[in-house]
Amino acid sequence: QVQVVESGGDLVQAGGSLRLSCTTSGLRFDDYVMGWFRQAPGKEREGVSCIGWTGGGAYYADSVKGRFTISRDNAKNTLYLEMNNLKSEDTGTYYCAADAYLSYVSSHRAGPVLCGKTNVDYWGKGTLVTVSS
Repeated sequence: QVQVVESGGDLVQAGGSLRLSCTTSGLRFDDYVMGWFRQAPGKEREGVSCIGWTGGGAYYADSVKGRFTISRDNAKNTLYLEMNNLKSEDTGTYYCAADAYLSYVSSHRAGPVLCGKTNVDYWGKGTLVTVSS
């Protein structure tokens, strides 16, 4: 049984930092494109940052460029999102997504493709990030 579990969400003041983690089990982690999506209250879920299965080709939404850093540790089956200089508009539930590499042309180009998807192979249940201004 595949499990995708996020952690690290919290209440933080504007300008602060958080680190989200996503651990997986039941799948071969290094065969999956991984990403972070978020859903703000009353809005649709959007791709925030995604990364290819080899760790290359990181993609960032314009709203988080220069503030967020995505990384993965294939030995630990874990995806990370380092979030700095948080803003109130970063508030939302953050979801981890895993999508098998077979439908992608290359790891380096996979990030923006995954972040543009609405249907992926596996979703986590989400972790809440609240940024107070």
